[in-house]
Amino acid sequence: MTTTTATRDVSRPEFIALIAGLMALNALAIDVMLPALPYMGEALGVMNENDRHYVLTAYMLGFGAAQIAFGPLSDRFGRRAPLMVGLVIYVAAAFSAAFSPTFATLLVLRFVQGMGAASTRVIATSLVRDKFGGRAMAEVMSLVFMVFMIIPVIAPAIGQVLLLTGPWEYIFFFMGGLGLAIAVWVFVRLPETLLPENRRELRLTVIIEGFRLVFTNKMAFSYGLSAMFVFGALFGFISTAQQIYVDIYDLGAYFPVAFAAIAGMMSVSSYTNSLMVRKIGMRRLSHGAMLVFTIMSGVWLMVSLTGFMPLWLFLAFLAVVMFMFGWSMANINSLAMEPLGKVAGTASAVFGLVQTVGGALIGTVIGQFYNGTVTPIAAGYFVLGCMALAFILIAENGKLFGVGEEYREDAVPADVH
Repeated sequence: MTTTTATRDVSRPEFIALIAGLMALNALAIDVMLPALPYMGEALGVMNENDRHYVLTAYMLGFGAAQIAFGPLSDRFGRRAPLMVGLVIYVAAAFSAAFSPTFATLLVLRFVQGMGAASTRVIATSLVRDKFGGRAMAEVMSLVFMVFMIIPVIAPAIGQVLLLTGPWEYIFFFMGGLGLAIAVWVFVRLPETLLPENRRELRLTVIIEGFRLVFTNKMAFSYGLSAMFVFGALFGFISTAQQIYVDIYDLGAYFPVAFAAIAGMMSVSSYTNSLMVRKIGMRRLSHGAMLVFTIMSGVWLMVSLTGFMPLWLFLAFLAVVMFMFGWSMANINSLAMEPLGKVAGTASAVFGLVQTVGGALIGTVIGQFYNGTVTPIAAGYFVLGCMALAFILIAENGKLFGVGEEYREDAVPADVH
């Protein structure tokens, strides 16, 4: 059983807040941009409105691709040093993006910013896996997601306020400043959690063996693919949210309010999951949530095909689906990581790459189908929900709602103070 190597005392609430802060940088880099996409497109000469989605896609591609490097690096050098390198890249790219002379330059800098943020995704998950296993990990991840989801609640409103006080470049200054603040917090307070004896050599054969362990574990990798499809559905909605709320429902400046309401549902969902997961279990919660997610998405799709969907009905369907998202994602990711404690960094990197790059590409395709109705989004949620369920069935040998979460001596690290 592993123990923490922290040289500084950090409480459990602060540890959770630190992890949530790291993950929130990613949500901020996406959601705070949404109100500014039309202004960026106009300033940088983007003619096709759907091409503005590439500001989000470029970030997600960099975010996904670089994770494959940060995983082995964090398993070799520990969690802190690679994380600090990534945060420095994130901050530098955010400040530089404010001075982009062309749309192409902006996309390149967003890609680089995403590469820096990759360290937060890989290492945040690895830090939690270093300290917790089984249902305890799912509980902590739910609390992290609860705090993390505060950012989507407030980020579009922050973006809207920044646009009222200055040009779209202010958004990048804000991102860079917040990233710098979190980097200082991490440097001062975050403990190293990877014991020296658990570090893996940075040799090609060792790295390949780590990847082999991840790719050949049917349960873990199937759950990782399931999470990719669920994330793809979410990204498809995020990339078109501004168009849906403003163009279809004419909410104008109230768009951040509607966006925040749905994100708030996800935060509440994550909190209730943290209360329930120890008693009910990761499998029962995530499997039930995905069934409701898919069924409600199918009903939403059928209703959307009958004609114009009023705002209240759209929000009702979306609220139920996104509540189920909050119940499923923390548990699905925990189930994917559960058998892979000895290669947590590499596993987190592989799943991060698969989920973010795959999910971003799937979501971008959905965004390109936007046609002035909510039907493409409803169809995306339904189809991808079916795919996610299919891979859960593969992971569980065709059975849902199992309770066989096995205790593993190497899978239950010590708690924090």
